[in-house]
Amino acid sequence: RPCCVQQRDCDPMKLQTQRFIDRWAGQLLCGVVSGWVRFTALFGAPARLGKAPKNILVILLSEMGSIVLAGPMFAALRRQYPGAAIHILQLKKNQEVSKLLSLTEVAHMHTLDDSSGSSLIGDILTVSLKMRRLGLDAVIDCELFSRVSALLSFSTGAAVRVGFTPHTQEGLYRGSFINHSIPYNPYQHISKQFLSLVDALQSPTSMPRNRAGAIREIPGDPELSVNFTPEELAAYRGQVEADHPVTKTRQLVLVYAGGGILPERAWPASHYVRVVQGLCAAGHAVGLIGLKDDAMLARDLKAQVGSDGCIDLTGYTKSIRELLMLMHASSLLITNDGGPSHFATVTPIQTMVFFGPETGKLYGPLGKRTIILESGIACSPCLTAYNHRLTFCDGDNQCLKRIAPDPVLEQALAFLRDNGADNPQGPTGVVV
Repeated sequence: RPCCVQQRDCDPMKLQTQRFIDRWAGQLLCGVVSGWVRFTALFGAPARLGKAPKNILVILLSEMGSIVLAGPMFAALRRQYPGAAIHILQLKKNQEVSKLLSLTEVAHMHTLDDSSGSSLIGDILTVSLKMRRLGLDAVIDCELFSRVSALLSFSTGAAVRVGFTPHTQEGLYRGSFINHSIPYNPYQHISKQFLSLVDALQSPTSMPRNRAGAIREIPGDPELSVNFTPEELAAYRGQVEADHPVTKTRQLVLVYAGGGILPERAWPASHYVRVVQGLCAAGHAVGLIGLKDDAMLARDLKAQVGSDGCIDLTGYTKSIRELLMLMHASSLLITNDGGPSHFATVTPIQTMVFFGPETGKLYGPLGKRTIILESGIACSPCLTAYNHRLTFCDGDNQCLKRIAPDPVLEQALAFLRDNGADNPQGPTGVVV
C-alpha cells in the first residue's frame, strides 16, 4: 500500500454514520454506565493510582499526526513510571507509525479494525477482555469528546480513568465515569494537554478540575526518533537520483498539496503552481508527494508548472519509513496541515505548513524546524472539538486563499539560499 500521509480512507458518508452512532447510541450507553458507576461508588473509596503501577493503557484513536504530537506524553509516562508497561490502543491502520516510532513495545500495542462495524465491535470485545485479564492500573483516553473511547476506558476494567471533560458544554455529553478528568482547553497546544493527562494520574481527588496543573512550555521536541544508518540513507538517496535524475544536481523540495478527507485544509492549487514554478526557475527540484488518490492532482499541477524540475512522487514511498528517508534526502517540505508536517519533525528537514481551518497554536508540529503560515482572518480557525470539525465555509476557505503565493515563495527561496541542504535549521513561527 503506497503511503505518504496520514490515512484518510474513511469516506464522508462512513464518517457521518460513525458520528451518528457515537452521538445517539454513545450518549445512551454513557448515561447507563455513569448511573452504574455512581451506584457502585457508594460502597467504595475514590480510585487512586498506586505508587508502582504495572500496566497503563493509552487510548489514541486519532489520525497519524496526533501520534507524533503525543510523543512527549509517552516520554513523560516512561520517565514517571519506569516500572510500568505502557500499552497503547489505536486503530489498526495507524499501527505502522507507532511501531516505526517505537512508542512502546510491540507486544503492548493493541488495535481496533474499523473497516466494518462487525470488525470494530469484535475487536472492542476482544481488547476489553484482554485488558481485564491483564489488570490495568489506569487508562488514559486521549480523545476529546468521543463516546466510544470513553466507553472503552470503562470496559477495560481500569479503576483510574483519565480523560477530557466538556465541563458545561452542552451537546458533548460523554458521561461522568472518567474519574480523573481535566477540562479540554481550546487555547493550549494539544501536546501540553496530553501532558496534563499524565499529571491527572496522580490527582489526590477523583475530579481535578480545579487543581493547578504544571506550568509547561509547548514541548520543544517530539522526543521520538527513527534510526537510519548513513549507508541506508545514502542508498535511498541514490535510488531517488536514479529514478529521477533531475535530483542529482538540484536541491529537492517536497510539496504536499492534497487535502484528503478535509479538502478545506488545502492551500489553493493555483498558489502551489506559482510557488513550484518559482522554485523550479530558481534551479530547485520539486517532488509532489501524496497517496494514490492525490495522483490526479499531482498530474494537473505538474502540467501547469510545465518544468522538468517538477516530478510526480505520489505513491513513490511504500511506507512511512520510506517517506522519512525521502525527507532526509530533501531540503524543504511545503505542505498543508496534515501527517507529513508532523512526520517531518523526526527528520532534519525544514517545513512550511499552512493552517487555516485549524490553527498551529493548537496543532502545530513540534520542534524548531517549522514555519507556520496563517492568514489570521476573523473566522479562522473554524474546526474545533466542539463542532466535530465541520466547517461553515462551504469550501470557500478564505483563510488559506488569502495567504499569497509570492511571499511564501520568497521565504522558501531565502531558506534554500541561506541554509542549503547541509544546514536545515531556519526561521520558525513566521506568519504570512
